[in-house]
Amino acid sequence: MAERIFPATLEQLEPVQAFVAEQLELHECPAKVKFQLDVAVEEIFVNIAHYAYPEENGEATVRCCVGGEPLQVTIQFLDNGKPFNPLKKPDADITLSAEERDIGGLGILMVKKSMDAVDYTYEDGKNILTIKKNIQIG
Repeated sequence: MAERIFPATLEQLEPVQAFVAEQLELHECPAKVKFQLDVAVEEIFVNIAHYAYPEENGEATVRCCVGGEPLQVTIQFLDNGKPFNPLKKPDADITLSAEERDIGGLGILMVKKSMDAVDYTYEDGKNILTIKKNIQIG
């Protein structure tokens, strides 16, 4: 599993996305899957940058693995920020108009709907959010 540590700042979003893209380039990942993963990575990393470290600067570890049968992409985001399980937040009510809807929740809903698995744990003082996406080649 490839791993890199990034400062948890918005300026690092592009390098994080490039790191994941490098891993996907080693496999014949369809454009649709790349796009879905790019959106999910953006949503998760931006949330870490905005909320994990409210009073200090911190880091986020991003791990990416492509493999298995069926072929699957697994991406983990680890941070030492305040504990927060985004999967416990109620899904955004997409039946309401944007003006009627509460702020927040739409991004993680998109992640949950576009990935094959999304999991959260808090271990050893770390938030660990894992997303998995199956890759159908051919």
